[in-house]
Amino acid sequence: MEKRTYFITGVAGFLGSHLADRFLKEGHRVIGNDNLVGGYLDNVPPGVEFHTVDCNDLAAMREIMKGVDVVYHAAAYAYEGLSVFSPHVVTENVSGSTVSVMSAAIANKVKRVVHCSSMARYGTQPVTPFTEDMVCLPQDPYGIAKYAAELAVINLAQVHGIEFVIAVPHNIIGPRQKYDDPYRNVASIMINLMLQGRQPIIYGDGEQKRCFSFIDDIVDPLATMATSEKAQGHIINIGPDDHFITINELAKTVAELLDFKLDPIYMPGRPQEVKHATCSADKAREVLDYNPKTEFRDGLQQMIDYIKDRGVKPFRYHLELEIISDLTPRTWKDRLF
Repeated sequence: MEKRTYFITGVAGFLGSHLADRFLKEGHRVIGNDNLVGGYLDNVPPGVEFHTVDCNDLAAMREIMKGVDVVYHAAAYAYEGLSVFSPHVVTENVSGSTVSVMSAAIANKVKRVVHCSSMARYGTQPVTPFTEDMVCLPQDPYGIAKYAAELAVINLAQVHGIEFVIAVPHNIIGPRQKYDDPYRNVASIMINLMLQGRQPIIYGDGEQKRCFSFIDDIVDPLATMATSEKAQGHIINIGPDDHFITINELAKTVAELLDFKLDPIYMPGRPQEVKHATCSADKAREVLDYNPKTEFRDGLQQMIDYIKDRGVKPFRYHLELEIISDLTPRTWKDRLF
C-alpha cells in the first residue's frame, strides 16, 4: 500500500479522531488540527502530529498543511438547531472555515480534499429518502452554511485543479462523541441525562424521523474516498436506508438498555427543524461498496459503555446565544440540561 500524508481538520473531534485511527493503523502519516470547541483532547490518537489551530487561521493552516497528500475536512460547528439563535458563530465556523481550509490546501498543492457535509443541506423535501440529485433546500443557518461550503469546495477545486469528494454522513453515533454539549448529539445527551437519573427532553412530538449511522460504518466508506476514482467529483450520502428511527424510539431504546424508567419531558418544537430526514444509500453502495454492519442497539450500547467508563458530566454551555426571544428553546435560555 502506498503511504500517504493525511491532514484531518477537527482531529480531536468524534469523526476526525476515528479517521485518524484508521489511517495510522494503515501506516500513513497523520497531521491534524482542532480548536477543541467540539472535541476532547484525549480523543487525539497517539501518533497524530497535532496542532491546536483554528481552521479560520489561514496563515497557520497553510504552514501546518505542508507536504500533505489528502485533506479530510471534518471540523465544523455542527450546531443545526442552535444556528437559528447563534447564526454568526456557526456560519463563520462552517462556511468561512471551509474556505480557509480549501485555500490552504490549494496553496500546498494537495491532491484531494474530502469534505464532510451534512444532511442539513436537503432541508424539507417533498419525498424521502433524500437522494444526492435533489435540489438543496436548507432551512436553517447551519444547513445554508454547509451547502455554501460545498459550493465553495466544488468551485475552488475545479478552478485550481485539485480533486474533491463531498461526503454527506447522516447522524453519526458512537464512542468519543461529545456528550456534555447541550446543543447537539441527541443520543449522547439522552444517555448522559439518563445516567444521571434525569429524564430526557424531547422537542415537539418526538416523531421526527432520522437515520443513525454507527461510526465504524462511516469510517470505512470515508476512507475509500481518499483514493477512489469512482468517487472523485461526487457528492455521496452515507447512512443506512433500511432502518429509520424516531426520537421517541431513540429515547425508548436508550432507556431499555439502561433499565431506566422513561417519562420524557416534552417541550415545544424547535424552529426550522426538519421533521423527516432520511437518506438513500444507493450511490454509496454503488461507488463505495457501502455495507453497514452495526445494529442500532449495539451502537447505542457501545456509546453507553464509553460514557460510563469516562464518567457522566454536567452539560457545559460553551457557546453564547446571539439571539434570545420567545422562540429560543428554554433548554438553552434557562440551561435546563
